[in-house]
Amino acid sequence: MQNTLRLVRPTYPQNWSAYNQAQTNEKALFQTLLHELCEGVGEPSQVMGRPRLPLNEMIFAAAFKVFSTVSGRRFMSDLRDAHAKGYISKLPCYNSIFTYFENEVMTAYLTLLVEESSLPLRVIERDFAVDSSGFSTGVYKKWAETKWTGVRVLHGAKQPNTVKTRDWVKVHICCGVKTNVITAIEVTHAHANDHDRFQPLVEATSQNFVIDTVSADKAYSSYRNVQYTFSKAAMPYIDFKHNTKVTIKSPAGWRRMFHLYSYNKDEFMRQYHKRSNVETTFAMMNV
Repeated sequence: MQNTLRLVRPTYPQNWSAYNQAQTNEKALFQTLLHELCEGVGEPSQVMGRPRLPLNEMIFAAAFKVFSTVSGRRFMSDLRDAHAKGYISKLPCYNSIFTYFENEVMTAYLTLLVEESSLPLRVIERDFAVDSSGFSTGVYKKWAETKWTGVRVLHGAKQPNTVKTRDWVKVHICCGVKTNVITAIEVTHAHANDHDRFQPLVEATSQNFVIDTVSADKAYSSYRNVQYTFSKAAMPYIDFKHNTKVTIKSPAGWRRMFHLYSYNKDEFMRQYHKRSNVETTFAMMNV
């Protein structure tokens, strides 16, 4: 008699009471946390010109506008409520919010605030993953221009089509694999190289967290990134490319990880697949 093996898919109970409380209070709690986070933003000096709107309040307004997912005009009712609650001292016009969105000075502040917002979880997170993903913008470009970036125009060849598509940017992150908190971030143009962003992201994370492991896919595989992770007293679980070769001249750390990959692949992949959580992080950002 043949025995049939049945695989039972694990199920996890939902704490509906906590879920309902979180959902029904999300917007109010978001404003409270965002206000406290922005309070630490200093005001740049101004020598001349009309008095500016407070920078910390404009960062609050910009972040709250994105959170709301509605247009600038529709968002004004939410912003009036925030003003009434004392989260901002001055009520700006929606066009002023858009002006600050276009201000390059905002980039450094927003990057810093992302890192600062992760600090409460530094006692929990010790394993991290690095990856990137594309995010579409509201700007439309011809597909031929997006794909070929002007090469066809420069060489005089006929462009195959003029179908318009949304332009996009690439977001590079390092995140904790347990809580999905983003510990370091960099936004680049759509075709930026992933490999070169590995070290800056890990470096920024190491300033605030103790790192045990860093996992990443083949795009980040190199002597340099493996050795750099070891320099942070962490284990680099970076997948190897199919044509990877190891010789006696290869760095010791590279040989060590390749031998683990070759002779104890189950353990290597168990650690490596923690990086799957970074995909969840990007999915949460797109919700």
